[in-house]
Amino acid sequence: MATIRFTSHLVRHRPAPKIEAVGATVAEVLAVAFADDPLLRGYVLDEQGRLRKHVNIYLDGDLIEDRLRLSDPVAAGAEIYVLQALSGG
Repeated sequence: MATIRFTSHLVRHRPAPKIEAVGATVAEVLAVAFADDPLLRGYVLDEQGRLRKHVNIYLDGDLIEDRLRLSDPVAAGAEIYVLQALSGG
């Protein structure tokens, strides 16, 4: 089972407690997390199910590689962090 945590910036807009879910890929784990909250899904993923440009996902401390299909494999006990990407200059 993987643990998903959301940044406090995202939690300001949508309640997002720590979620535990099972899945073989990031997409599968997130699908379980979003099953009961489509609004949370909308903050993280676009209409095609791809990661929004302003969001980053870290899997066990490393930025995921596949932002389009979210196919990075998830091991049991993995930690997934969903963060808003910050930009500026």
